[in-house]
Amino acid sequence: MARVRLEHVTKRYDDVVAVDDMNVEIEDGEFVCLVGPSGCGKSTTMETIAGLTRPSEGTVYIGDTDVTNLAPKDRGVAMVFQNIALFPHMDVFDNVSFGLRLRTFDDDEVERRVEQAADIVQLEGMLDRMPDEMSGGQRQRVAIARAIVRNPDVFLMDEPLANLDAKLRVHMRTELQRLHRELETTIIYVTHDQAEAMTMSDRIAVINAGELQQIDPPLVCYNEPANLFVAGFIGSPSMNFVRGEVVADGLETKNFTLEFDPAGATGVGVGDDVTLGVRPEDVHLSRDADDLSRPTKGVEVTTDVLEPMGDEIFVYLVLDEGAERTMEEDPLDSPDQLLMSVSPDTDISEDETLEVVLDGSKIHLFDTASGEALVHGIADRSGSDPGTAPTEAED
Repeated sequence: MARVRLEHVTKRYDDVVAVDDMNVEIEDGEFVCLVGPSGCGKSTTMETIAGLTRPSEGTVYIGDTDVTNLAPKDRGVAMVFQNIALFPHMDVFDNVSFGLRLRTFDDDEVERRVEQAADIVQLEGMLDRMPDEMSGGQRQRVAIARAIVRNPDVFLMDEPLANLDAKLRVHMRTELQRLHRELETTIIYVTHDQAEAMTMSDRIAVINAGELQQIDPPLVCYNEPANLFVAGFIGSPSMNFVRGEVVADGLETKNFTLEFDPAGATGVGVGDDVTLGVRPEDVHLSRDADDLSRPTKGVEVTTDVLEPMGDEIFVYLVLDEGAERTMEEDPLDSPDQLLMSVSPDTDISEDETLEVVLDGSKIHLFDTASGEALVHGIADRSGSDPGTAPTEAED
């Protein structure tokens, strides 16, 4: 096992900066997910750690060793890719043992390591099978076993579950968590799937346009996002965003006013252009306001589209009846809409006018210009505990 450290790592391809001044330290035995949209630089970061890509600037350490200029085979890492890439003419035993035989391990050691890896990934009794006789999940376990037999200091996994169906992905997430617990080794995992990142990792590193936005435990990224990008990227469906201006009585938006005391909210001042963020589960029908510790005053809305999901219903709300109704992909482009999550037995219908409240303790304020988080949790003017500013670690 080993810790991994990137110091000021930058990777350029001509005029494209794929990774920009990346500084990350991953502790020994930690499971860290690199997440972000396609093209954000997460795979390039992984390849830089593996040695498949050499950084334009910066230093990569594995343990206390500077491995920036070492070949992949000398770094003590093992990779599992999205493309499983098993040898179709070899059975499971030969696929798993192939790398060991290239390194001229004796037969007894090869057999011991293969059997140990097969036991860990639950491939007992399958070592004589051919790849085309196995399911997708079984083939993926073969690829993981092939990495395990090397006894690497660090496992690098680049979207290994992306080609599996939804049910199998859920099963394999559980398998990978069990694997991490048994091996107690460092795992760096690239994914764009938030569910994988939230459920498996000790910490999530959120990357956008080659820059590290936040690296924290999953619930910290969810409940205390460092900026607008993290707030909109982490969580499905995305956080609602409404732009406004801080006034003496609170926050004034295009369609409603939110009352709170700006003087009591560290980092917020009268006249500031801010963006309010609130998650769909923190928008409630006004009749449920008594269940909230810090409800805001009611906001009149009209229901638009209902999406029953089984365990909940997503309700699209229109704040301005005169606004054109569109479902924007980017919530920052939907200033006249809110998304609310309600229980499946809620009596609600389309084109219904109703009143909703926001959970003040779960409201976030961001600087509109910079996108940086200002406050996590505010109170209605009639309440207390106006919220807290992000700490330096969250910034």
